[in-house]
Amino acid sequence: MALTECLVSMGYSLELGGVNAPGIHYNLVGNGRAVVDNGDPIPLMPHTLIVVPPKSLFRIEVEGTNGFSGLLSINGRVQNRSPDAIRKVTAGNDDPSLVLVCGYFHATYGACTDLFGGLTEPIFEQFSAEDQVDVKLQAAINELVAQEIGSGAMSAALLKQVIVLLLRRSLVSMNAWVERFSVISDPLVARAFAAMAMRPGDDHSLHSLAHLACLSRSAFVARFTDTVGKPPMQVLRALRLRQAMSQLKASGLPIEAVARNAGYASRSSFVKAFRKSFGIEPSEVRRIKPAQG
Repeated sequence: MALTECLVSMGYSLELGGVNAPGIHYNLVGNGRAVVDNGDPIPLMPHTLIVVPPKSLFRIEVEGTNGFSGLLSINGRVQNRSPDAIRKVTAGNDDPSLVLVCGYFHATYGACTDLFGGLTEPIFEQFSAEDQVDVKLQAAINELVAQEIGSGAMSAALLKQVIVLLLRRSLVSMNAWVERFSVISDPLVARAFAAMAMRPGDDHSLHSLAHLACLSRSAFVARFTDTVGKPPMQVLRALRLRQAMSQLKASGLPIEAVARNAGYASRSSFVKAFRKSFGIEPSEVRRIKPAQG
């Protein structure tokens, strides 16, 4: 595990990311915004936590006198590592207006489920001072700076506590990403769900999913429904339509291609399911302008 302290002054933008591992970013001080792979801006305030997908580019922005226009951009990916154990990257010479702790990690559940490796969109959650995420991260930094025996193991254990806090938040959060973790209480169901969540457009069936879970078809349906709260094919349909919505917003693919990628054999069946789920036609999605941050 490597941790980086990011210091951004007013009117600057700091570019990070591109690492082949999920990234975790926690805002300690100040306000600004984060942009992941040129997506919609994510507001940053104290105790905002963001997990970004592997290889994603990540930009931290602090508005200047002209708001977020005309920011001075600094490429933190090429800055030399500081001689200390903690890498420090800076954007601007003035006192920092925003301070984040960033790191990269791998998290698995059981022997086969990579909790974040298949992440395609950023996760962001707003914690509070009472959650003490900043305390744990600061303690991890102190361990790495001290470089005493076992410092690496201690700092990794502290970061693991932060990930556990995020998993616990998944039990109460209303954000869409929580479905990734709702099945960790049953590792057999988790194995099938991971395949559905990471590749919703594949030719999944009750038989193939039950085989992945090493269960009979009836036992799989019962355990999946009891764990997740919905039958497996209903969940699969929701995952497919969510992927389709994301592709419609982020790409110029024809609707037929989006439907195919989501596992639908025909455009008509896809349009019918999409309309029933979202209340609009797929062709209308690209005409709806996103709210400006």
